Amino acid sequence: MDYVINVSGLNKYYGDKHVVKDVAITIGKGRIMGFLGPNGAGKTTTLRMLCGLLTPDSGQGEVLGFNFRTESYKIKLRTGYMTQRFSLYDDMTIAENLHFVARVYDLDNRKERVEKSLTQLGLFDRQKQLAGALSGGWKQRLALAAATIHEPELLLLDEPTAGVDPKARREFWDEIHALAAKGLTVMVSTHYMDEAERCHDIGYILYGRLIARGTAQEIIEKSDIVTFKGTGEGISNIVNELTANKAVLTASAFGTAIHVSGRDYNQLKAVIDQYNKFQWQQVEPSLEDVFIYLMSQRQEQ
Repeated sequence: MDYVINVSGLNKYYGDKHVVKDVAITIGKGRIMGFLGPNGAGKTTTLRMLCGLLTPDSGQGEVLGFNFRTESYKIKLRTGYMTQRFSLYDDMTIAENLHFVARVYDLDNRKERVEKSLTQLGLFDRQKQLAGALSGGWKQRLALAAATIHEPELLLLDEPTAGVDPKARREFWDEIHALAAKGLTVMVSTHYMDEAERCHDIGYILYGRLIARGTAQEIIEKSDIVTFKGTGEGISNIVNELTANKAVLTASAFGTAIHVSGRDYNQLKAVIDQYNKFQWQQVEPSLEDVFIYLMSQRQEQ
């Protein structure tokens, strides 16, 4: 495979706190990798090291064919990075922000490039609006336009849809898949399970360690857990009882139903049979079931 990112042994310390621990990441050209993990897990730190904004304490490998530790400047020129917080100028218009970014990259044909970005992301009719007056969804589009105006080969997105309504989130992901279809490689951190399932594959980081890697289906199959879905009036009231049972790994409410997971089918079946006033059905574990389980099994070192 033609790897755009191929790094290993990635480590970063802040004082005596080890925030990224021996992480290895490979991503092929035109692939979308979802990067998941709770707050403080090391997602943003990893993204910033990969694009040269932070210097790793150790690690080896290449990003875009360049040594990611000694040739970071070359990587930055070919990478788009969209920060978690909107970082463009509120008191400038959409078009002015894009012209500014184009000048920063010293791009030729700036007017044509800006117009192309405005058109591609549906911003052309709003180009004279101040960035600070835009809603979250439109700010997101502007930030994506700014991150891709120089036609990068790699796009790093740090929780890009946080605080954005579902319609804008869906439109954003449609655009990301369109860009990937043209050969752009994308690594995106997210908290949303439905967004993770839109990615070609997933990496899950916890306490600085990458503890799961693969497609959503591969991660579910590798987890080797059994899950039952329970329904019935008042079923959410038994979640705490179930969680206290040694045969139960996780028990969580999903709307009016609950998911109960365990390692051993017979032991778990014996537990839920005690609650026979409810309806039970064995189901495939969801990605969320698996990640809740992984979090419960790992302790900070």
